[in-house]
Amino acid sequence: MMKESVAERRYAWVVVALLWVVALLNYMDRQMLSTMKNAMMVDIVELEKAENFGRLMAVFLWIYGLMSPVAGIIGDRLNRKWLIVGSLFVWSGVTFAMGYTHDYGVLYALRAIMGVSEALYIPAGLSLIADYHQGSTRSLAVGIHMTGLYMGQALGGFGATIADSLSWQKTFQYFGIVGIIYSLVLILLLREYKYRKKVKKVSPGVSGFRSAASGLSVLFGMISFWMILFYFAVPSIPGWAVKNWIPTLFSSSLGIEMPLAGPMSTIIIAFSSLVGVIFGGILSDRWILKNIRGRIYTGAIGLSLTIPSLLLIGLGHSYLWIIGGAVLFGIGYGMFDANNMPILCQFVTPRLRATGYGLMNMAGVFAGAFITRLLGKSMDSGNLARDMALLAIPVLLAVILQLAILRPESANKE
Repeated sequence: MMKESVAERRYAWVVVALLWVVALLNYMDRQMLSTMKNAMMVDIVELEKAENFGRLMAVFLWIYGLMSPVAGIIGDRLNRKWLIVGSLFVWSGVTFAMGYTHDYGVLYALRAIMGVSEALYIPAGLSLIADYHQGSTRSLAVGIHMTGLYMGQALGGFGATIADSLSWQKTFQYFGIVGIIYSLVLILLLREYKYRKKVKKVSPGVSGFRSAASGLSVLFGMISFWMILFYFAVPSIPGWAVKNWIPTLFSSSLGIEMPLAGPMSTIIIAFSSLVGVIFGGILSDRWILKNIRGRIYTGAIGLSLTIPSLLLIGLGHSYLWIIGGAVLFGIGYGMFDANNMPILCQFVTPRLRATGYGLMNMAGVFAGAFITRLLGKSMDSGNLARDMALLAIPVLLAVILQLAILRPESANKE
């Protein structure tokens, strides 16, 4: 790692601040649709069928998941500044355009395009932050960035509220304009990591296909990367389960109406996750200075906290148990989230980190799509709470295997 000046260290945090807003817009724009079904179906009659609305939500997830590895490969080979700017501009333009359509087919196509454009951001953004924060600030920097995702998720839940005051069309249009304007701000303020440019100049020239295939071969030839994939995908199962089903669980287990259960559950998870990523980031950055497995231990502690929380959420029938479980889950999952990219950086060189995270993102999204559908069947059969509690079992397995197998040789793989 090159010695950085005071100005460079300060700019590293400017990068985190700039990308925090992008992360917020990334999640907010994708989440708004989920809350505005009732408002939109007045003008788009196909949305009266839950199946059609489900298809609209699913196409984003499947394309987002399939595109994630491609996005990682692109992020390792192109200038990440322009990739981030272009990604934000396109999905904001899609959000803006959604405010002008009254045709289900067009809305479906726009949602698919959003899946492509939003997938391009996360691998590039996290690898850029990891390059700027190579010392004892990496987990905290990644953790702060992740709070932008949580905040976007929470704000996206208020889409219906804003639509009631304005209209669903204007809600999409205004938020789309905000993202388009912010992409212009990034053109002026965001910079690619300068040392990466020097590395790219001395790299051997190979065809894009051969280069991508070579990178994938290196990653899949590492036992540690397979373990990281498993470690990321398995906790994504309860992560998506909680994200998609906890409002329903709050409503059924506590006997409260959905208009109260929805905001209560999502806000509790979002803000406890915020606490978790900040605490997990600080703890990990300090621990890594004393023990090379500090980040792995911090992630394991976070995942371990989700195990009793899933039992409390699934089996509890009082406010204390269920809300306590939700808070514990948010803190634990936040600690896990803050350390995913930093752990990857201990095993994978900078030139393959976006590709690696893209593969991890795909595994996580597909795991989420699988569990969301499975828990839908559990809900219909009246077993949602029980099956939510059973998700603690694979998480326990992931913690055990992570501690047994992941043994890094350095704090930052060069």
